Amino acid sequence: MAGTKALLMLENFVDGKFLPCSSYIDSYDPSTGEVYCRVPNSGKDEIEAAVKAAREAFPGWSSRSPQERSRVLNQVADLLEQSLEEFAQAESKDQGKTLTLARTMDIPRSVQNFRFFASSILHHTSECTQMDHLGCMHYTVRAPVGVAGLISPWNLPLYLLTWKIAPAIAAGNTVVAKPSELTSVTAWMLCTLLDKAGVPPGVVNIVFGTGPTVGEALVSHPEVPLISFTGSQPTAERITQLSAPHCKKLSLELGGKNPAIIFEDANLDECIPATVRSSFANQVRSYVKRALAEGAQIWCGEGVDKLNLPARSQAGYFMLPTVITDIKDESCCMTEEIFGPVTCVVPFDSEEEVIERANNVKYGLAATVWSSNVGRVHRVAKKLQSGLVWTNCWLIRELNLPFGGMKSSGIGREGAKDSYDFFTEIKTITVKH
Repeated sequence: MAGTKALLMLENFVDGKFLPCSSYIDSYDPSTGEVYCRVPNSGKDEIEAAVKAAREAFPGWSSRSPQERSRVLNQVADLLEQSLEEFAQAESKDQGKTLTLARTMDIPRSVQNFRFFASSILHHTSECTQMDHLGCMHYTVRAPVGVAGLISPWNLPLYLLTWKIAPAIAAGNTVVAKPSELTSVTAWMLCTLLDKAGVPPGVVNIVFGTGPTVGEALVSHPEVPLISFTGSQPTAERITQLSAPHCKKLSLELGGKNPAIIFEDANLDECIPATVRSSFANQVRSYVKRALAEGAQIWCGEGVDKLNLPARSQAGYFMLPTVITDIKDESCCMTEEIFGPVTCVVPFDSEEEVIERANNVKYGLAATVWSSNVGRVHRVAKKLQSGLVWTNCWLIRELNLPFGGMKSSGIGREGAKDSYDFFTEIKTITVKH
C-alpha cells in the first residue's frame, strides 16, 4: 500500500548467522501504539539449533586463554561505544524510556559491562593449601560450565542482557540468550557487532520469542546446565520447576518493592531530586484506581491532571507521574512492584517503626536511606532486609561487589567474583609428593 511504512524485521542469530523464522510477533512503538517491528516467534526447533551451535563452539572458546577472551570483550565494548547514539535511539524507541536515559545510562553501562568483565577475568585467583605431614598439596581450579541459558527482561533490555552475556563468555562459556519479546531490537543490533569483534560463530546465540515457547524450551533443555534469569517471581517459579529434574545452576534476579526512607535530618537538596528520579524513572492505571477505592488520596498525575499529547502520540503508552498519600501499608500500591511513574508517600515516627514497615513486604532487592546522622545510616542499613542499600545516594554501582536480592527478590548474586563463581564450576585437586 502506498505510504505504508516498512516494518523492521528481526531475525534469530545462531552460529554466527541471521536466520529467518516461520512465525513472527508484532512489536509496538510505545510512543504511538503502532506496530513498527516484527520479532521472531521462535520455538523448540530454534532453541535446539542454538544449543547445538553453542555446544560445538564451546571446546574452542573455553580453551582460549583469559587474555584472548578479554581482548574480544574489549573489542565488543569499543564497537558498541562507537555506535552509542544509534543504540540509544533504538532503545528509546523500542522500550519507551527517554533518549537521555538511554544515552547516559543504558548504553554506556552496556559498554561498561563488557569492559569490566574483560578486565576482571584477568584477576581471579585460586586457593592452595599444604599438608606437609602427609606430603600433599591441595589447590582449586575453576572451569566454565558449558552452555549458559540467559533470559533478560524488558525494562533494561541491552543493559541487563550484556550484564549476563559478558561474564558468561568471559569465563569461557557459550550462550543461548532470550531477550524479552517486547524489547528485542538492541539485542538484534548487538549481534551485528559480534563477528566484527572477533566473537567466533556459536559463542553467542540469540533466539527471540515468548516465555512459554522459547523460554521453556531453553530452560528445560538437558544440555543447558545453567540458567541466569531476570524477571518476575511467577516466571522464576516455573523456571525452578523445569530446572529441578536436571539440577541446573540458577541465578534468579526478581522484582523489588524498594523503600526510600527519608529522615527529618536528610539533606533535601540532594534527597528530593534523587528520590524523584528513582520513583518516576520507569514507564498502571489499575493500581491507582485500587488505591482510590481503598481511600487513598491522589495529589497529582493519574485522574487529577490532564495529559496533553501530540496527535501522533494519542494512542501511545503515556502516564503522568502520580503521587499517592493516605495509603495503608497492606495496599497493593505498597506491596507490589509497579512498573510505572507512581510513588506512595507515608509518614513514620521512629527508626524501629520504619524498619519494621520497610521489611514487611515479600521483596528485598534494594532500599535507600537519607539521613545526615552517620550512626543512624549504618544502623538502619544493617537492619533492612535488602540485598543492596544506598545511603544518601541512589543507583551508584560498584561492579566488583555483589548485586541481588533477599526473600522473594531472588536467588544468588551477580558481580565480579559472584558472576565468575556462578559461570564456572570449582574443582579441588590434591597432589601427593
